[in-house]
Amino acid sequence: MIPTVGFEMRIVTKGNVTIKFWDLGGQQKFRTIWERYCRDVSAIVYVVDAADRDSIPISQSELYDLLTNSSLGGIIPLLVLGNKIDKSESLSKQALVDQLGLETMTDREVCCYMISCKDSINIDAVFNWLIKDSKTAK
Repeated sequence: MIPTVGFEMRIVTKGNVTIKFWDLGGQQKFRTIWERYCRDVSAIVYVVDAADRDSIPISQSELYDLLTNSSLGGIIPLLVLGNKIDKSESLSKQALVDQLGLETMTDREVCCYMISCKDSINIDAVFNWLIKDSKTAK
């Protein structure tokens, strides 16, 4: 996969469930629109490059800025994906959870998976979580 510039919408069907994904670019100039695409969603999926240790503080700050928007109240579950675990410099899951401060988020359901889009590691687990734990799945 190549980095998203701007945004893309994809629809994925697994079994009898159809999931619409808005893939929003992470570049600075696109971050101001994130909140608009996160309103009235079943889950927020936040992807972090777990192999780029220098970017984790920025990712943490942007995530907190996003989640403090009043329109994204604590009812929307958060799924954080640490991508690029196929790289040797990738953080462990616990290190990513700690550095993003995920354990301090008590106003919503928060889950973290370590994945590799390149090698399709844990992608099925992510889809299973989305099907089972998104706010409309109940």
